Amino acid sequence: QVRLMESGGGLVQPGGSLKLSCAASGSIFSIRPVGWYRQAPGKQRELVARFTIGGSIAYADSVKGRFTISRDNAKNTVYLQMDNLKPEDTAVYYCSGRRLSGSTWIDDNWGQGTQVTVSS
Repeated sequence: QVRLMESGGGLVQPGGSLKLSCAASGSIFSIRPVGWYRQAPGKQRELVARFTIGGSIAYADSVKGRFTISRDNAKNTVYLQMDNLKPEDTAVYYCSGRRLSGSTWIDDNWGQGTQVTVSS
């Protein structure tokens, strides 16, 4: 069974940086990590950044200029570099994974989440 494994979360002061990683375990190339979402307490899960099927990158407006998504296709791993973190970035961050169903790519896989807390 393929699993998405996030790492890199933690506690950081405002203005600090963290880098999240997400790798697929198991039959690693059946699912591709492609993006990051987050969910703060009492709020819905929201997009942070992702690679679209066409290969472009989509960012939430709230993180543009501060967060950078990247990937290593050979390692089937996606990263999220988070700079100038703010308290409102505090959330559980989830990796999303994409799989091929017939001839259609579907983003319906999730990691277990990693906590990011921004606080002084």
